[in-house]
Amino acid sequence: MSKLAPVYVSPEEEERQRQAAQVFASLPDRPRTYHIVTYGCQMNAHDSEKLAGILRSMGLAESPQREDADFVLFNTCCIRDNAERRALGNVNWLKEIKKDRPSLLIGVCGCMVQQPHMAEGILKQYKFIDLAFGTHNMHELPSLLCRLVEEKQRVVSVSGQENLIAEGVPVRRLYPHHAFITIMYGCDNFCSYCVVPYVRGRERSRRMSDILHEAEELQKSGVQEIMLLGQNVNSYQGGPGETFPNLLKALDGIGIPRIRFMTSHPKDLSQELIQVMADSRHLCNHLHLPVQSGSDQVLQAMNRGYTRSVYLDKVRSLREAMPQIGLTTDFIVGFPGETEDQFEDSLSLVEEVGYDAAFSFVFSPRKGTCAALMPGQVEASVASRRMDRLLEALAKSTAQSYQGMIGKTEQVLVESISKRNKGQVSGKGKRNITITMDGTQEDIGHIVPVTITSAAVNTLRAERIKGE
Repeated sequence: MSKLAPVYVSPEEEERQRQAAQVFASLPDRPRTYHIVTYGCQMNAHDSEKLAGILRSMGLAESPQREDADFVLFNTCCIRDNAERRALGNVNWLKEIKKDRPSLLIGVCGCMVQQPHMAEGILKQYKFIDLAFGTHNMHELPSLLCRLVEEKQRVVSVSGQENLIAEGVPVRRLYPHHAFITIMYGCDNFCSYCVVPYVRGRERSRRMSDILHEAEELQKSGVQEIMLLGQNVNSYQGGPGETFPNLLKALDGIGIPRIRFMTSHPKDLSQELIQVMADSRHLCNHLHLPVQSGSDQVLQAMNRGYTRSVYLDKVRSLREAMPQIGLTTDFIVGFPGETEDQFEDSLSLVEEVGYDAAFSFVFSPRKGTCAALMPGQVEASVASRRMDRLLEALAKSTAQSYQGMIGKTEQVLVESISKRNKGQVSGKGKRNITITMDGTQEDIGHIVPVTITSAAVNTLRAERIKGE
């Protein structure tokens, strides 16, 4: 399968959107405040940062509460059916508010809207929604919102141009000390259960020079940690010689204290990448490596492109190169045709690998994917029982990992005041585990060296290293 060549938004289109933003800001009856509701992955979270940046460039101020905003935008996810139902349920909640405030504007965007005919269906079923646009139209928000206010008619825009990349979109970062950088969009893997290639498009990578420039600006602003985002960052290919290992080397030289990335596809985790990770000065010793199942038969049905033994070989290589690396993963339970023995293969994999944590989901059939039509759909009661057993195994694995860290030192990027314990702060260690310790508001945004003293269910507790 050949790579899809990216097409960059033209300077003329960028100027058109800037002019639309200026026109919008001058409209007397425009909305003055906005609120964005985000569902789904970190890619969606970063998209919402861009949407917020665009809206602020149009003269809108953020409203902390959605019920008080003039414009409410739902950035949706469609990876699982539950995500769609939650999003639409919350959108429907605003229906009553709009009866009292007819001027309230409601928009939906993101992956759910990008699905074929979904935008039109949403507007047909939810008459109170004013605006719908897809994942490839985000940069057009100024002109779309301008049309909505000027023409007083509902607007829908879902582009099929899946290879588009928009650079220079304004961003309102959620946090001053850590930031997302999208390095690529879309996916070419076509796992049989996944809608990402259909709603995010085929793989296309940003130019390395644009990524490095963004990172340099973040470093100058005092950002302590960056997270590189992509559906499959391991297959990043920005241009000749612009591979993911080479990108990591270049980013490591910029000097941002901490670098993370996700998500990694196991089939594309090369020995070169593992060595670059081991040699890096700033890369955190954590890797999210989704396995989905411990059964070769299920992995083949999922079209994952690797076997259990290949996955385990890569885990061994990672731990040989980085003995202190923490691994997290994803599991799907109840995939069509999954037998009890095949599920047991997933349980034994958890025990063999020893994960710090995992995201686990019951299989959710997605329209348009191969798995939705596969025979042998697993009964909900069976899938639920299996999920309970998997969660029990993962909890045991997490507890063992956490116990093994007691007495060790960590570097914690403090993120917030602890909600449960007065006089304490919490943040993430380099292994991506939440750690709490004594501290104050002044610690937020700083990296603090600590010694791990004890472990709870989902967190570690620590003491500061004196003199540091």
